Amino acid sequence: MDRQSAHWMKREDERILEFLEEEGLSTASLISREVFESVSMGHVRERLHMLAGAELVGSLTTDRTHWELTQAGQRYLDGDLDAENQPRPRLGRVLRND
Repeated sequence: MDRQSAHWMKREDERILEFLEEEGLSTASLISREVFESVSMGHVRERLHMLAGAELVGSLTTDRTHWELTQAGQRYLDGDLDAENQPRPRLGRVLRND
């Protein structure tokens, strides 16, 4: 499985995607506690918003607290999707959490 990440992706992104694949549904808080020793919930939340901008994860709630892996995210993890070809997350939207 040869994953093709996008230039904007960070090391934490794959671990977030893998956790969502295993768990099916999660929050930034749970991901921060269960996956990372020294990554804050705020940073995980920021990464989730970036991944959502690229359509690799989706939020199940209007307040964007519960997240799941999308079909595109699963295809990325399977090595069948080049993340560089996904929509590019817009930083302004991520910072505003839109």
